[in-house]
Amino acid sequence: MDNKLSFKSYAIVGMMLFALFFGAGNLIFPAQLGQYAGTEVGIAILGFLITGVGLPLLGILAIGYSKSNDLQDLSSRVHPIYGVLFTSLLYLTIGPFFALPRTGAVAYEVGIAPFVDAGSMGAILLIFSIVFFAIALFISLNPSKIVNSIGQYLSPAILLTLAVLLIAAFITPMGQAGSPQGGYMDNAFMTGFLEGYNTMDALASLVFGIIVIAAIRKMGVNSPKGVLAATLKSGLVAAALLAIVYTGIALLGSTSTSTLGLLETGGPVLSGASAHYFGTFGALLIAVIITLACLTTAIGLIVANSEFFHKLTPKVSYKMYVVIFSAFSLVVTNAGLSNIITYSIPVLMFLYPLAIVLILLAFTSPLFQHARPVYVVTIAVTFFIAVIDGFKTLTGTLGVANPAWLQAIIDTYSAILPLYDVGLGWLLPAILTIVVTGLIVSNRKGESVEAVKN
Repeated sequence: MDNKLSFKSYAIVGMMLFALFFGAGNLIFPAQLGQYAGTEVGIAILGFLITGVGLPLLGILAIGYSKSNDLQDLSSRVHPIYGVLFTSLLYLTIGPFFALPRTGAVAYEVGIAPFVDAGSMGAILLIFSIVFFAIALFISLNPSKIVNSIGQYLSPAILLTLAVLLIAAFITPMGQAGSPQGGYMDNAFMTGFLEGYNTMDALASLVFGIIVIAAIRKMGVNSPKGVLAATLKSGLVAAALLAIVYTGIALLGSTSTSTLGLLETGGPVLSGASAHYFGTFGALLIAVIITLACLTTAIGLIVANSEFFHKLTPKVSYKMYVVIFSAFSLVVTNAGLSNIITYSIPVLMFLYPLAIVLILLAFTSPLFQHARPVYVVTIAVTFFIAVIDGFKTLTGTLGVANPAWLQAIIDTYSAILPLYDVGLGWLLPAILTIVVTGLIVSNRKGESVEAVKN
């Protein structure tokens, strides 16, 4: 018999989930969206919320609904080798490849860069990142409850600081929303939708899901139906908070261009807005809070990645992985925030469709009796479309022409796949594959049962 949870219990789990998702790095993307979307910020943030809030909620629910032990367990329904490869790539993406060095870069952009001369940027970034990751490494070698305690106080501190800043921006905007730029001129919704990939929260949700479920079970809810219901209610609390914060920051960004100019990333938007409304004190306050938040996020990512890969390859010690990931992230951080974001996009264009389709499969799995062929064929179809999207985005990022073979595939996909030109060419084929292969598998199982009866 499950315990009956109060709203306070759901709120506690929801705040925990919000804190897991709400890395300080996430603050920069709605700010940048607001700046570039301008007058189209409303429709753009709607697309952003689908991928930045809706998908992470579905990811958490998928882990609970599928009754999987973790992401590797769920993705191994395709094949055990795929389970290892997909989970490893996901951890590396939200770890040392992109999200982990991004913590150091965001901390620098918001906390240090506003007070540094342009000519000294590179040298100061190097010094700052060495100190930042040295502290993260030291604490990660012996992680303690201190980090969790700091995190518990930091999330409310960030929310309070942001609330004051956003209220000030709402009462006395810095200016009028500017003209939309780039993709926001022609298709603000889909540009915002794809921009939501940058939060990486849908990927992280597949890792965080089991943490949330464990917290709910500790409260005395153990039945699959009860766990799923509690996860949904707690998830809605976190989703509501994220949606409010993202929307507020996007609106702040949209009115900032006349005062701050059109900036390359969203980091300087927050520091610039703080300085505009509250002077040097405001800029220093948000700098300290976000730097600490980035540090606790970095420690969490180092620990999570080191624990996973140590479990995968026990011969390499946990402490060695901590050193490797910290050192690697230090190097990547010095490429600069703009480059980290730019070069993460091709990987996200490849990885996100696979993650979304895995979530879809988790929810539809009972309809086809969890048959592996449905998982295999659907993921294969998605892979062959997503990998081309990744290559296409990479060549665009590098500013080079597509090779003939790649352009030929892109032209074919554009001609035959609905929604391909807006980055969703994989969606309808994946859904169709689930339906067709599911029907085939169910029909064959029905024929087998009938043959046994006869």
